[in-house]
Amino acid sequence: MRKIVVVDYPKDWDVAIEDVEVVDVQTYLTDTAYTDIKNARIFNLCRSYRYQSAGYYVSLLAEARGHKPIPSVATMQDLKSPTIVRAITVELNELIQKTLGSLRSKSFTLSIYFGQNVAKKYEKLCKHLHDLFQAPLLRAQFVYKDEWVLQSISAIPINDVPEHHWRYLLRYAKSYFARHRFSGAKIGRNKIYDLAILVDPDEKEPPSNKKALQHFVEAGEGMGFYVEMITKDDYRRLPEFDALFIRETTSVNHHTYKFARKAYADGLVVIDDPISILRCTNKVYLAELLTKAKVPIPKTMIIHKDNRELVEQELGIPCVLKKPDSSFSQGVVKAKDSAGLQRELDEMLVDSELIIGQEFTPTDFDWRIGIMDKQPLYACKYYMAKGHWQIYNWNGKKKNDTEGDHETVPFEEVPFVVLHTAIKAANLIGNGLYGVDIKEIDGKAYVIEVNDNPSIDAGCEDQILKKELYTAILKSIKKRIDDNKNVRTDEY
Repeated sequence: MRKIVVVDYPKDWDVAIEDVEVVDVQTYLTDTAYTDIKNARIFNLCRSYRYQSAGYYVSLLAEARGHKPIPSVATMQDLKSPTIVRAITVELNELIQKTLGSLRSKSFTLSIYFGQNVAKKYEKLCKHLHDLFQAPLLRAQFVYKDEWVLQSISAIPINDVPEHHWRYLLRYAKSYFARHRFSGAKIGRNKIYDLAILVDPDEKEPPSNKKALQHFVEAGEGMGFYVEMITKDDYRRLPEFDALFIRETTSVNHHTYKFARKAYADGLVVIDDPISILRCTNKVYLAELLTKAKVPIPKTMIIHKDNRELVEQELGIPCVLKKPDSSFSQGVVKAKDSAGLQRELDEMLVDSELIIGQEFTPTDFDWRIGIMDKQPLYACKYYMAKGHWQIYNWNGKKKNDTEGDHETVPFEEVPFVVLHTAIKAANLIGNGLYGVDIKEIDGKAYVIEVNDNPSIDAGCEDQILKKELYTAILKSIKKRIDDNKNVRTDEY
């Protein structure tokens, strides 16, 4: 993959770096030789990213051509909005206070060159800001108002870098290009797609076990993918890839959502996309969505402080209470009596204004229908954990008591009503990869939840399709990448 630095004038970057090509803005915008390049990373070092400036069009047309611009147009827009800057950087507040706490001035300017600063003590803060706003040269303005506040962050025009900083800038640039896999040196000639799989090596119950992850790698490599496992520390590397496949448990207030959001904004194919994460991880949203679409669910009520006294009357005892962002049976409790109901409500309503209450509907197993691209992918029966009312029993004393058995079932043995209801529910969310949990009672199917990050474990969900299951998922990702490139070409 070609690495191309675009500048307004050749004199702005009169430096030779191995495998890095430098072109002026007019050539990149108008020369058909650059229009026809299939794979390229574009490092936009134009003096201005102002709307409809030449620098703006470099990134805009790079995206239209299927190239990967840094910064992206989305990043350019983010930099212009103080509200977005404050919202995105709120999680850095502790680091900002710790890093700038010893300063005695009321304002401070931090120059960030390819993620670094000339002073070592600002290295960590520079790295995090560069991760959030991926542009080669950045200037962060801080002011002190009871505490340090990031007032603005903007791109530094290349001709505005102080002369005495240039030796540092060039060192950081060489390190940046050498460290990042922009050249595709690891890929090999037969690899035309870059796929990142986001995992947490320390997660106790990940969506895919190690063997399944290896199957994904093998399937991807056989289809022309360079596949790499990344972790939460690789946020800044997302522009290196064509697609992101999240294989750790997702949540909105979590780095998984930040990864999905960033990848989606930068034009990567993302499974799970941020919209699906938002929709699936909130049980209040799901209850409202499914009810409105007339998809059968157990008798349900959205509980708040003003109607909590009606729960027992509406749902009976026992009943099930769910935190809005519960997953894998965590944050889901059964209220066995009136006193227990009130205790659980007291606790849950402290954390959330709204929670979900459902009628208790015991079954020996739950159906899980895996769906991708609005089509069924696999069907499983998940049996309840030993002596428990849920699939998972996180209080089980023995390992074998924690999780119930499973059985993968051919589609021809799945009741039509179960399959039909699952597809209808998943299609309300989108066209990604979903797992729909269903209880079958007296010939009727009731949706319990739609998961945006369903389990794909070797030895469970793959029992029918075997390695074809992994291939099917990656074929969908490959098609999405190709479709994205075709759309950009057509628009251009």
